[in-house]
Amino acid sequence: MGSAVAQCPHGITSHSTGNLGQNKLGYSSRCSKFPCQLDFARFGLLHQGSSAASSSDHSTEFGRRINAVPDMDDMFWDKVPTPLLDMVENPIHLKNLSVQELKGLASEIRSELSCIMSEKPNSLKASLAVVELTIAIHHVFHAPVDKILWDVGEQTYAHKILTGRRALMRMMRQKNGLSGFTSRFESEYDSFGTGHGCNSVSAGLGMAIARDIKGKRDRVVTVISNATTLAGQVYEAMSNAGYLDSNMIVILNDSRRSLHPKIEQEPKTSITALSSTLIKIQSSKSFRKFREAAKGITKRIGRGMHELAAKFDEYARGMIGPQGSTLFEELGLYYIGPVDGHNLEDLICVLQQVSSLDSMGPVLIHVITEDNHQDAECNEKIESDNPQEGYDDSVSSSVQTRTYSDCLVDSLLMEAEKHKDIVLVHAGMEMEPSFQVLQETFADRFFDVGMAEQHAVTFSAGLSRGGLRPFCIIPSTFLQRAYDQVVHDVDRQKIPVRFVITSAGLVGNSGPVYCGAFDVTFMSCLPNMIVMAPSDEDELVDMVATAAQIDDRPVCFRYPRGAIVRTDHFMHPGIPLEIGKGRVLVEGKEVALLGYGAMVQNCLKAQALLSRLGIEVTVADARFCKPLDTELLTLLCENHKFLITVEEGSIGGFASHVAQFIALNGHLDGTVKVMNIRNFHFW
Repeated sequence: MGSAVAQCPHGITSHSTGNLGQNKLGYSSRCSKFPCQLDFARFGLLHQGSSAASSSDHSTEFGRRINAVPDMDDMFWDKVPTPLLDMVENPIHLKNLSVQELKGLASEIRSELSCIMSEKPNSLKASLAVVELTIAIHHVFHAPVDKILWDVGEQTYAHKILTGRRALMRMMRQKNGLSGFTSRFESEYDSFGTGHGCNSVSAGLGMAIARDIKGKRDRVVTVISNATTLAGQVYEAMSNAGYLDSNMIVILNDSRRSLHPKIEQEPKTSITALSSTLIKIQSSKSFRKFREAAKGITKRIGRGMHELAAKFDEYARGMIGPQGSTLFEELGLYYIGPVDGHNLEDLICVLQQVSSLDSMGPVLIHVITEDNHQDAECNEKIESDNPQEGYDDSVSSSVQTRTYSDCLVDSLLMEAEKHKDIVLVHAGMEMEPSFQVLQETFADRFFDVGMAEQHAVTFSAGLSRGGLRPFCIIPSTFLQRAYDQVVHDVDRQKIPVRFVITSAGLVGNSGPVYCGAFDVTFMSCLPNMIVMAPSDEDELVDMVATAAQIDDRPVCFRYPRGAIVRTDHFMHPGIPLEIGKGRVLVEGKEVALLGYGAMVQNCLKAQALLSRLGIEVTVADARFCKPLDTELLTLLCENHKFLITVEEGSIGGFASHVAQFIALNGHLDGTVKVMNIRNFHFW
């Protein structure tokens, strides 16, 4: 193993580790403005929190977490040479590069991401679109002293490459590998963890206020996207930022993606030489000072003159900027834009001028990017590798596998033929391919609201009060954001909204951000909510029919991401279930396995294995977490020595309800012993 030590003109020593052998690396002469001398020493790989790797606590924690560092020989795969990128180990190495060299670096990063694309099914279009923006941010600002926050994980891949994680990019979303999002435990350059979007402005504002109170001068930059602007928290944060008037920079990455096809079909915002010049004037310190001075003068003249000048300023800026740009001014942010997100000269100029402003308040920079900003060959490859952009499923695309969502769509289509008042509301980051069938079939009864889960819940409640039968389809992890609306706008008023909770439980390589661990716990504690979960696709169809008939209270049911149990595609008509009734699938002795939801299949597999050993166990399907089948529970306790509940969720879920019933009804006074098996042992 070997280590590379780079002596850079800024007095910073960076380390590159790996199996270098006797290799000597030489840099291209194109990088003459970035002189570095490499000295290879023969010693072991630096990780596990070594002080040579990093002196920060964040990097130490990252070193402990990332154990499977790939061999350097594996890094040099057959790909386009990247001499500029090879010399960039952290953002400080960008400072001495010229604009022309930065353009070459952008091309190399795209090549690198395209190489990763060949092995990763995840969509990288969002990161490909922000390559120049990422380079410009790290060229101008000084992370990790300056805080850079991102709203969307997919936009951060170039950021990860530039901040010392290039060697681990092929291990993204793998065990002991990189997260698909920013993570404070992964790198000191990740100032705040990315979750479901829309949090960066709020967190950034908090950091800016903390900086002001402590008397520091670091800068705070947050990057948001079209998708996150659908969430109300972004506007709440912007309004508060405008009121507090603390220095921070909000960058809106506008890729022209919208839920409304008409908007996407409209002529795109043009960026000409004139608009580019006006943007540079807008962002200049002298213009900002002149504007503030003019405001002060008109205030002294009188209120009428000040209001007239403010209206003229708003009108003039509205004429220069694109449609809707004055919204940010009304929220209190100084609007600059639109800026060509692929023009490095303009990006660097605007960011440098904005970064030099002191005590000027919050600024929003509107950046226009293109998701398909790459060569035709690369774009064709992306389209073939990612037929459904943005949706990541663990099911292999090599086999046409039928999923639970496919069954849900078929059952909803059947129920919609019976009940003409069924309407569908969908919320979340991206729409699964299966739901597009519903959207096309029931265009007038299907409402996709994007990342507006709170609105989706209350909107569904309003549809119900208007006499319709709403099915509100939200992934488990996104339903968490709408819990207040579930409690007050639905459950407390006993409004019959039917919640379809998708992607429940483990979600493969999507990781903890999209993991559906808590829905059973927080839904089953509500007084009026019916909570159920199917053990297979047949029960899913029955639960859709059951939910469609309930009209006096809210109901929810969850199902996992992935393939169904059976291999045939036969779909039977849904039969409504008796509320609060489970069933016994296999009769046995002494030991009873009581499964909830998809875990029933694991119980059946365990029963089959145990039967080969001569151990006969009972397997029961609870179906309902609330209300519980108390008769079934009593029967299992009285006829077995061991009762084992099996679920996929957190503490406080199905097992907790079972344990409470058994304790309150004296079943623990007998001979039965109760145990619980859960997938999520860390909660």
